Amino acid sequence: MSSYEDYTATSAHYDATRVPIGTEIILGCLARGPRPLSEQVLVDAGCGTGNYSRALLDHVAHIAAVDMNDAMLGVARAKMEEAEVAGRIGFHRAAIDCLPMDSISADAVMINQVLHHLPDDASKGYPLMRKVIGEFARVLRPGGVLVVNFCSHEQLRRGWWFFPLIEATAERMIERHAPLLELESMIVASGFDLCGRFVPTDAVMQGHSYYDPRGPLDATWRAGDSVWAMLSAAELEQVQKRVRDMDARGELENFVADHDAERVHVGQATFLCARRR
Repeated sequence: MSSYEDYTATSAHYDATRVPIGTEIILGCLARGPRPLSEQVLVDAGCGTGNYSRALLDHVAHIAAVDMNDAMLGVARAKMEEAEVAGRIGFHRAAIDCLPMDSISADAVMINQVLHHLPDDASKGYPLMRKVIGEFARVLRPGGVLVVNFCSHEQLRRGWWFFPLIEATAERMIERHAPLLELESMIVASGFDLCGRFVPTDAVMQGHSYYDPRGPLDATWRAGDSVWAMLSAAELEQVQKRVRDMDARGELENFVADHDAERVHVGQATFLCARRR
């Protein structure tokens, strides 16, 4: 469960602007596992509305989709009712630091844009993040694959056109993300060997809606990125006034183009692949 976003409310709008990116990267990582893809048990840790589970469902034997939010799980279950009845996916309301699975029972774990939602403490070295990664190590078989989809600090600073509108909030969001090298170190310390780092530079998490210059004025659009949940009502009002003012002056579309220019060089997400020792 997110420590700052109300996903019970967000669940109704989340899929309107959010798409699973990098699924081909995830499949490539899973192919490094101890068994053929078609025989693998995959854990989707923090599955949300199930977009990644649905994208990978036909490629693996079974998915254990885990999330703490009932509303998000309800949306996910509605998408994959037939697969659940057929036993190809199971939905579990549980915390990702205490997975409802036996030790050494999974072939792969994926976690997509979830770690920064933990109520963690950067000043103490992200202890909850370390605990979660250790839990992944517990449930994986030797040779099992872990895929972590997250944002590097560079990507957060350069990969979103609207972050310059919310600089103070963006910095608070950045602090919730462990630095890339520190995260890799956590993974290794938890019993994994790193085997790849991948950046899909052409992918955007909100799909085509990401480019909407008036998006910050729309609650449904904002639901596609949890950073907006960190703004106070007064902060959001200031951002929206700035957007309206730029729009009135005919400057808004150029603002988006100028501040999106670096994204194609850094991307919005990084995928780490590791194997359980």
